Amino acid sequence: MKNLLIKEMRLASSPLSFIFLVASLMTMLPGYPILMSAFFICFGIFHSFQNAREANDTLYSVLLPVKKSDFVKAKYAFICLIQLAGFLLCSALTALRMTALSDAKPYVTNALMNATPVYLAFILLIYTAFNILFAGGFFKTAYKIGVPFLHFGIAVFLLTAAAETLPHLPGLAFLRSPAGEKTGIQLLALAICVVIYAAATYAACKNSERRFEKIDL
Repeated sequence: MKNLLIKEMRLASSPLSFIFLVASLMTMLPGYPILMSAFFICFGIFHSFQNAREANDTLYSVLLPVKKSDFVKAKYAFICLIQLAGFLLCSALTALRMTALSDAKPYVTNALMNATPVYLAFILLIYTAFNILFAGGFFKTAYKIGVPFLHFGIAVFLLTAAAETLPHLPGLAFLRSPAGEKTGIQLLALAICVVIYAAATYAACKNSERRFEKIDL
């Protein structure tokens, strides 16, 4: 699988998958739904799937002396590497906002979600939705990407709406604090979402392996 992952990185991937990591900088924007950073990072990965499909990479890969399941694992490994890179960048910028910039007026008066551990937790939920709905949907046919991405887009809208609504509910105003009030609760939420992301992505990969094995290319 290692060689397949290298192929994904060097041949099948689109440069946009790496360029769109710049979307992590949206974490610094006040008055903007910053969860869109996760959407654009996933959108960059989408372009790699599109690039691979146009190059007929799937058929080429299964003709190699490798297991079909390893091809799926390499795809998910590539997805997770890009997502992890984006998450680490967002985490570093979140730490900057919660410390050195916590008193900055644009963040103090920001009516939308601020960068906190809960923000990072929702990023992981968006990544999870991508891995299940888009990547999992892709491996139903190994060529359709439009409908799976539409399903992912709907999930992003619902998750973003939920994230932006929560701080306005009674007792949850602390979620909008630029300095991150009640960080223990927020870090617990983040830890739970880490487990959800890992478990759901693993399950999605295994399910995709089973689906891909049944496809006659």
